[in-house]
Amino acid sequence: MPTTGSVERSRGPVSLARFCAYFLWLGTTGFGGPIALVGYMQRELVERRRWVTSEDYLEGLALAQLAPGPMAAQLAIYLGYLRAGILGASLTGLAFVGPSFLMVFVIASAYVRYGGLPWMQPAFYGIGAAVIAIIARSAWKLARMVLRTDRVLWAVFATLAIATAVTGRESVFLFVLAALITYLVKVMPRLSTHRVSAFLPWLGSGIVLPHKAWNLLFFFAKAGAFVFGSGLAIVPFLYGGVVEQYHWLTERQFMDAVAVAMITPGPVVITSGFIGYLVAGPWGALAAAVGVFVPVYLVVIFVSPVFARMAKNPQARAPLEGLTAAATGAIAGAVYVLGRHAVRDWSTFTIAVVSLAILFRWKVPEPVLIGGAGLAGVLLYR
Repeated sequence: MPTTGSVERSRGPVSLARFCAYFLWLGTTGFGGPIALVGYMQRELVERRRWVTSEDYLEGLALAQLAPGPMAAQLAIYLGYLRAGILGASLTGLAFVGPSFLMVFVIASAYVRYGGLPWMQPAFYGIGAAVIAIIARSAWKLARMVLRTDRVLWAVFATLAIATAVTGRESVFLFVLAALITYLVKVMPRLSTHRVSAFLPWLGSGIVLPHKAWNLLFFFAKAGAFVFGSGLAIVPFLYGGVVEQYHWLTERQFMDAVAVAMITPGPVVITSGFIGYLVAGPWGALAAAVGVFVPVYLVVIFVSPVFARMAKNPQARAPLEGLTAAATGAIAGAVYVLGRHAVRDWSTFTIAVVSLAILFRWKVPEPVLIGGAGLAGVLLYR
């Protein structure tokens, strides 16, 4: 249970029902990815409605950035936990994730029923290219936010980006090694940076190291445990498992699944429900969605009571920062991995470049950008 002080800081005049109703609304209408979603929560819950204190919000945001799990969902569950303990975490999480899960469930059902929605392929032709631009922009924004000017974290980021681009998948070994290296550099000053850098070749060596509902449940639970900072971090992990290792989906189906996650509100990792449906029908969708959020939920339940103390402990933060840098690098590497398949001619290259330029120049909502890319795809499709 949360500490008394935390509960008192968060508990305002609003009822748990109204608190959950807000997250139901956010899960239904909240477009723009994890950065936008946590921004919506800050403006509405902290500044406008004053249901959450700034202190609680910042603690939750720190947990969401450092602990495994998609950032927006992690923050929502944490705030629900402070509001009403395990019950609050459970209801808030369901309210936030439920709407987007239902949307991808319906889309996946139509996708399977009508043979991949062939009439939608011209639109997905353009949308896939725009998705690559969105992932690239998100990787850059996330890197600037979590890595700042820390050279060690940037080195981890670059290594994981290259490793993911070369191998086409994420390596758990590299994630663990990234946490270890960051811990040694930041927490053990007796070891100079020069000496610890001897570990980096080992980090690079990871590049060359050699009933379906249950399978989906365990696979997506493992995937959820290695999503740090942004739900997009799950994309290269899923690609390596779903497409290359288990061959559950084709590359085209996987890109369609990512695109569907982009055009629906809520957390990006809800693509798990779409993938699960394509692999094993309704039970597969449920198993995949439950699996990917299990680590998020458990982290909040078990870590929240002591997180305030952990966040101030540099020994505890160092390996988590390394994991976040590694995940951000994996997202950057995924731009190349997925881009090879989504950007396959001059038309899709043009859509991707124009989409990226728009994202950097103007604050265009991602659903609007994707809608325009889909229209461009229809016009340019051959």
